Amino acid sequence: MMAQCSSMLQLYNVGLRRCAALSTHFPHTSPKTRAPFANSYSTDIKVRSYFQYLKHKMISPPSPPYHHVCQVGDPVLRSKAVAVDPAAIKGPEVQKVINTLVKVMRKFECVGISAPQIGVPLRILALEYPQKLLDESSPVSRKVRGLSVQPLRIFVNPQMRVLDWQTVLFQEACESLCGFSATVPRYLSVEVSGLNENGEDTTWQGSGWPARILQHEMDHLNGVLYIDHMDSKTFINIHWQAYNE
Repeated sequence: MMAQCSSMLQLYNVGLRRCAALSTHFPHTSPKTRAPFANSYSTDIKVRSYFQYLKHKMISPPSPPYHHVCQVGDPVLRSKAVAVDPAAIKGPEVQKVINTLVKVMRKFECVGISAPQIGVPLRILALEYPQKLLDESSPVSRKVRGLSVQPLRIFVNPQMRVLDWQTVLFQEACESLCGFSATVPRYLSVEVSGLNENGEDTTWQGSGWPARILQHEMDHLNGVLYIDHMDSKTFINIHWQAYNE
């Protein structure tokens, strides 16, 4: 690191000398009419760039599993996640991913999250629909959307099977496309089987909104986002009204 900083400092000094040399070629002007950028503007840019470089070198960026949600554009969201070795599920690395998944999901009040969303391309997902969210929903919304309380569930290497091929349309959002939403068709009922956080076989059937959550997260494991299924005419910025106020 010291060698890299020394090299960068040399480049920085050379840049300053070149900038100073260039300034001597400008026509002579009085102090009142001298262009302000001739001696200061370029130097300021180089100084800022140098300090940004030092900051990047001295403060290491975070590494996966992240404690934030990766945003669209990150290649990890478009890659097909790889299966987890069942023998490694109880190991510290996989357990760290699972624990971080749950923390991030609850931090951002999501109802589902996948490992790729925290920068880890493994086939792991979590879902949870707490009582608090259900209480905030109207009785009509609960009935129409098929909302129900769901305890925390972890699925490793999940495989999904459609139970009811009827599709329903509802507005859907994603923390990896923060601030946007669109209408997305999803199957009414599905079944998922895989391993839980302890490496044990588990199977679960969900319908209504829980089934939608599961399908959304399964998509993430295959590098698919809801915008790939959406009705593009329904795609909105959920804060659009605020921009008009």
